Amino acid sequence: MGSKNKLKRFRENETFANVIQPTREEVVNDFSLKGKWNTFFKNDNPIILELGCGKGEYTIALAEKNPEFNFIGIDIKGARFWRGAKTALENDMNNVAFIRTQIELVDFIFAENEVHEIWITFPDPQIKYKRTKHRMTNTSFLKRYHHILKPDGVINLKTDSEFMHGYTLGLLHGEGHEVLHANHDVYKNHYSPEEVTGTQTFYEKQYLEKGKPITYVKFKLNY
Repeated sequence: MGSKNKLKRFRENETFANVIQPTREEVVNDFSLKGKWNTFFKNDNPIILELGCGKGEYTIALAEKNPEFNFIGIDIKGARFWRGAKTALENDMNNVAFIRTQIELVDFIFAENEVHEIWITFPDPQIKYKRTKHRMTNTSFLKRYHHILKPDGVINLKTDSEFMHGYTLGLLHGEGHEVLHANHDVYKNHYSPEEVTGTQTFYEKQYLEKGKPITYVKFKLNY
């Protein structure tokens, strides 16, 4: 994507009612919507997050199929989720929002027990040892998710990285969390829920063209 196109999208994002782009300072210093997301959506429907939402395909697809839920996509790259935000506005989808911020600040954005469910879609596996602190299913991140999730809240991880899949399963079993569903190849093994195989992201299609298996884990945290 050219720099002119990025700038155009950044400017458009600023005009979108469904896009929130707080500064880091605004997030960490008593973020205005924390614990008050019902005022943003103007309803008390459960909140589902997509972390690292990219172009927002999953956020949009799930929101279309589940109008009784509110969906929020989070990514630091606003030029990517511009497409999802624009699609939501064009289709009058009032149950969709996007936030441009770092995932590690998620517990500053939402209050304790404010989130119903989390989707993590195709995160960077951060394979190098020095990068483990950025791995989105490490213990530090899981504790953040646990804080904002309701007691019966679940997390979904969909990834093309067999490393990330195996690392996450090992950590979950090692820490005593509850693995509800695990699949090493969702398109080869046809027992995955439709919500897992019914939507393909831009990057997922690329991985499938290369013959990479898509994996899935659904789990509950027991801290």
